[in-house]
Amino acid sequence: MFDDFMVNTWIAATLIAGVAGVVGFFVVIRGAAFSAHALPLCAFPGAAAANLIGVHPLVGVLAFSGFGVAGVSQLGRRGRRDVATALSLVVLLGLGALFLTWTTEYFQAVYALLFGEVLGVGAQALGPVAALSALSIGLIVALFRPLLLNSVSPELGETIGLSARLMEVLFLSVVAIATGMALPVVGALLVFSLMVGPASAARTLTDRPLAAMLLAAAISIVTVWTSIALSFVLEWPIGFFVGALSALAYAAGRIWAWVEIHGVSQSRRSL
Repeated sequence: MFDDFMVNTWIAATLIAGVAGVVGFFVVIRGAAFSAHALPLCAFPGAAAANLIGVHPLVGVLAFSGFGVAGVSQLGRRGRRDVATALSLVVLLGLGALFLTWTTEYFQAVYALLFGEVLGVGAQALGPVAALSALSIGLIVALFRPLLLNSVSPELGETIGLSARLMEVLFLSVVAIATGMALPVVGALLVFSLMVGPASAARTLTDRPLAAMLLAAAISIVTVWTSIALSFVLEWPIGFFVGALSALAYAAGRIWAWVEIHGVSQSRRSL
């Protein structure tokens, strides 16, 4: 499990999980889980196109992530955001299916793009992952206060000159970068689990934004570490453990919050 060929796996998974937890905090407080689910799938045809023409997967992933952001933000101006997200997702998934039918590695390509190849990460993948991780975290740090204000109270943000439309585009761009860097490694489906589950659990444990964001990153990292270890030992798909442990983390957070609330209520009654 700690052999030389696994070192890259641990490094890449840690970077991706940490970024997923940080970005996932804003995904949860903005109620943007559907967008966080859709954008990795919108990037799916980009990876398929890159595989088809023989270029680095990140080139296609980031390009089509941009198309997804543009589609959601532009269509969302004229209607509901969930409908705009769904329309963008349908169109880009159709393109992904088309691109995959033109390849000669259909099953392998589909499996890798949806579930990733985290147990086979090469040294050449670490540079782009590290660079995009730094970019994602840098953007979150720079946008933390305005993005938090826009997420909690868009109306108040507008009164001080904070454009809700601009913040939406910037937020979707950060999500696209975070999911784009993770797609070739953990796949379109697993990055969504790492974003939503740990961040939702963290929100049930604390109301302080910075603490919740850091806790989400910590839970996400522990989740992916445990998933890699269990997958290596039991030889089960890593995706099962990532999804199951993310759900368990959220359930544990809800139980803890319930115990806390009822414990306070019982204490007040006893007084």
